[in-house]
Amino acid sequence: MTGLRIRATSVAPDLDVDITVPDGSTVAVLGRNGAGKSSLLHLVAGLLRPASGEISVHGRTLADDDTFVAPHQRSVALLGQRARLFPHMTVARNIAFAPAAARLGRTEIRRRVGHWADAVDVTDLLDRKPHQLSGGQAQRVAVARALAADPAVLLLDEPFSALDVDVAARLRTLVGTVLADRGRIALLVTHDLVDAVTLTDTALVLADGRIAAHGPVRDVLARPTDDFAARLAGLNLVSGRWDGEAVTVGGLRVVGEPAVGAVPPTGAGATAVFDPSAVAVYTEAPAHGSPRTVLAAAVTEIAPAGSRASVRCAADAVEITAEVTWAAVADLGLVAGTPVWLTVKAGEVQVYPTAN
Repeated sequence: MTGLRIRATSVAPDLDVDITVPDGSTVAVLGRNGAGKSSLLHLVAGLLRPASGEISVHGRTLADDDTFVAPHQRSVALLGQRARLFPHMTVARNIAFAPAAARLGRTEIRRRVGHWADAVDVTDLLDRKPHQLSGGQAQRVAVARALAADPAVLLLDEPFSALDVDVAARLRTLVGTVLADRGRIALLVTHDLVDAVTLTDTALVLADGRIAAHGPVRDVLARPTDDFAARLAGLNLVSGRWDGEAVTVGGLRVVGEPAVGAVPPTGAGATAVFDPSAVAVYTEAPAHGSPRTVLAAAVTEIAPAGSRASVRCAADAVEITAEVTWAAVADLGLVAGTPVWLTVKAGEVQVYPTAN
C-alpha cells in the first residue's frame, strides 16, 4: 500500500479524520484557528497519540490500538513556525543530526549535509551556531535539517508566518522547489492563499476537527463549504503561463509583478493573484493608461459584500470578481448579462510560480 493513510480520532483535542494522501502529493491543510490543523500534523508526527483508528505510511503502521512508533522512527519530519535548532550544535551538525542518528556512514552524512546546505544556500554558515543566525537563515537551516533525514512525509506547520515578507517569499520559493520533485508526501498547514495555490495540489479544509472539504485546490476554493474557505477564496486567481510580463490563459492576459524572490521562468506555470477591490468595471472600453490588464467580460451575478457589491464576471472561462459601491452598480446599470470591461493595474497583481 502506498501513500499516507490517516483514519484516526482524538479526544483532547477533538479530531476525527479519514483521509488517504497519495505518494508525491502536497496537501494544503486549511481552517480557522482551533480547527485541528496542527493536531492533525502532530498525530502523523507521533507527538499526539490517537484515541482510536490507524495511521500508516507506505503500508507501515505507525499507530493503531496495538502499535505506536516513536516519532524519530517514523520517517516523518515536522517543520514549524520556529526553527528550533539545537543551540549547542553548529549548522553542519544540526543538518547532520538525523542521518547521524540513523547511523548512516560518514560519507553519506557529509553528502547530505553538503547537498541540503547548498540547496538552502547556507554553505557559508556551516560553522556557525544558531545564535549567530538571522531568523530567515535559521529557518533555512531547519528546512535542510528536516530534508537531510530523507523523510517519507514532510509536515510544514505555517513555516513562513514568523518571517519578514521578503524572507518568507524567498523561503516559499525554496520550499516550492523542494516539493516540486514529487519525491515525498507533504502536508502544509497555512492561512495563506498564496501558499495553497502555489505550493500544493490538494486542499483539505478542517472545521471543528472534522473534514469540511477535500479535493483539488482550485475546486475547493471555487466551491467553499465553510466561511473560512469562502474568505480564503476571496481573492481573484488566474492560473496559466508566465510570458515574462503577464499570466496568459486562453485569450486572457493578466499583467502583474512577480513576488519578491519568486519570478517564474518564462513559459512556466504561474498564478496571478489580486483583490476584487483592485478591479475597476466599465461598460465601455477604457482608454489606454498605465500598464494594466483589460478584460472583456460579462456580469454573471451581483451579491452583497458587506456595504459594497460583489460583481462576479465571466471573462472567457475565468471568473473575475470586482468589489464596487452599490452606487456604481446603479450608475452603470449592472445586471446579470451586462457586457463589461474589467481593468486591473499591474501594481495590484502579484504573480507566483505555480506548483501544479
